[in-house]
Amino acid sequence: MWVKLCCLLLYFLALFVLARVFEAVAWYESGFLATQLVDPVALSFRKLRTILECRGLGHSGLPEKKDVRELVEKSGDLMEGELYSALKEEEASESVSSTNFSGEMHFYELVEDTKDGIWLVQVIANDRSPLVGKVHWEKMVKKVSRFGIRTGTFNCSSDPRYCKRRGWLKSTLIMSVPQTSTSKGRVMLKEYSGRKIEVEHIFKWITAHAASRIKTIYNSEHLKEEWNKSDQYRVKIYLFANLDQPPAFFSALSVKFTGRVEFIFVNVENWDNKSYMAEIGIYKTPSYILRTPEGIYRYGNNTGEFISLRAMDSFLRSLQPEVNDLFVLSLVLVNLMAWMDLFITQGATIKRFVVLISTLGTYNSLLIISWLPVLGFLQLPYLDSFYEYSLKLFRYSNTTTLASWVRADWMFYSSHPALFLSTYLGHGLLIDYFEKKRRRNNNTDEVNANNLEWLSSLWDWYTSYLFHPIASFQHFPFDSDWDEDPDLFLERLAFPDLWLHPLIPTDYIKNLPMWRFQCLSAHSDEETLETFPDSESDSDSENREVFSSDREVSEDDELTTCHRCSEGGVDACSCGCHSCHHEPCQRKARSYSSYSSAGDLEPDWSAWPSDMLHCTECVVCLENFAKGCLLMGLPCGHVFHQNCIMKWLAGGRHCCPVCRWASYKKKQPYTHPQPLSSEPPS
Repeated sequence: MWVKLCCLLLYFLALFVLARVFEAVAWYESGFLATQLVDPVALSFRKLRTILECRGLGHSGLPEKKDVRELVEKSGDLMEGELYSALKEEEASESVSSTNFSGEMHFYELVEDTKDGIWLVQVIANDRSPLVGKVHWEKMVKKVSRFGIRTGTFNCSSDPRYCKRRGWLKSTLIMSVPQTSTSKGRVMLKEYSGRKIEVEHIFKWITAHAASRIKTIYNSEHLKEEWNKSDQYRVKIYLFANLDQPPAFFSALSVKFTGRVEFIFVNVENWDNKSYMAEIGIYKTPSYILRTPEGIYRYGNNTGEFISLRAMDSFLRSLQPEVNDLFVLSLVLVNLMAWMDLFITQGATIKRFVVLISTLGTYNSLLIISWLPVLGFLQLPYLDSFYEYSLKLFRYSNTTTLASWVRADWMFYSSHPALFLSTYLGHGLLIDYFEKKRRRNNNTDEVNANNLEWLSSLWDWYTSYLFHPIASFQHFPFDSDWDEDPDLFLERLAFPDLWLHPLIPTDYIKNLPMWRFQCLSAHSDEETLETFPDSESDSDSENREVFSSDREVSEDDELTTCHRCSEGGVDACSCGCHSCHHEPCQRKARSYSSYSSAGDLEPDWSAWPSDMLHCTECVVCLENFAKGCLLMGLPCGHVFHQNCIMKWLAGGRHCCPVCRWASYKKKQPYTHPQPLSSEPPS
């Protein structure tokens, strides 16, 4: 995960550097930057009209270029970046979709239940023609969609009862605007009553109703009162301009940020005394002033701060974000990071996409799960101070120059999605190249694996772990206390044995207990040595001691060797380990036969693991255990010769030869009964 996060941060850094390169190239070719101001006098009438349409100012009654230029100057400074975006938007002949309502519930869900947007709906009465023709309606839809106004058509033939109840007996236009200035307030429906059915007149009607929601100040006394007032709004944006009404983009933003930001329009057209404006730091008009508890910020002085809906929307979202904005941002970042797995993963193509789908599902699931407690905590009342401090941090960080560059780059790449995708693909291919080179240097075989080989290995893994547990994760002894083995039931379902035996990892065998079979003598070694003749020389005693010590060392080395062989899946006989080279306990060595009887020897049970059953015979070879013989126990408690049980398990029979209990699953340990005390009670 951290590797993908570092790759994503490196990609964002590359985008930032690439944007600076584009700015340098544009400056070298044209001689201006995107933040450079444009003189409206040097622009043509068509370009001036395009700027007014993007800002949402009507110009139908202004036939002269001078009047249009003055209106552009009154609405705000014009930058090269805004001019470029406006001209590009006008050239793009993209058709904007319009909603067709199917009935009352559909209309209520989208229009009346939407509290943070403006709708323009054309109602077509029964057996009537629409109020706005098809050509003019398409122009209208394209014009208002620039300001986030959604459009739709409601045909009364689909729900005549609802039209009759609403009083829509003739074709008309309906506009929905939030009635209050609080978030999720009531929606007000207004009907167009004008006589002229033209695009400009309808647009003036829309902007007039949208501007009526903005608080308007007409004199300095009212401005002083409003400036010093403290209310529920922590963020306020003022527009000081010499206009009849605010631009349409300003009014549309006031609806979009209802309950978060208060929009105030200060009309300075007929002001004689502007001394108070100088006191609060406003020396020129038009000016867009953002007032926060931290201070005053002049919008339009940094990179990307254009007088347009899209630029100001991204600016205000960064200062006063909603929880939904943060969730969408985290969703985009997580998915971009997950797609890095397509390039980091090496090997077959199918393997890459399988890993990608798995990563996408995991990351998105974890993201949604992690957001649920966050949403719950934000609803708690005592976290209001934490929420305010978080917003304060957002406002401090997003009013810096670096934040303005990031917003400008976001608008640039979002308006050029092909460039964004191509740079992401190129970055991924570079990661794939360096990752492949690194793994080749490490001699990794998965780089050269093809699709067929990977699918074959995936099928082997699936069949192995579908019917049997993952033995590599189940080290003996187990902590589980289950008494029933579901895998045995699955094996019974496979009878008759017509299925291929699934591959079972045998690494559990190295965890099975192994020890040597030892015997106890009735007489101690000291007593045995005392029975030897006194004529025995000291040199013979030393030879016996040396032989005894060498024998013990050889037995320990042999036990270690057999352990290594069992870990490698090799039985004792094939690796050369002689696990049974001594005589049984019932028969003594020939050198000691004259000093004690066979009944004096018995197994040394203290050397056995506590959960093993006591026995003296191997049921596989049907031979008794001999002294010094290497034994191995199974989880069920039964004991066998090490080489006998290794041959049994290596043949694919992963169960006990006696009770058929699975050799890789723990059973309740066997407790030996306590012997009765032979001492009389005191």
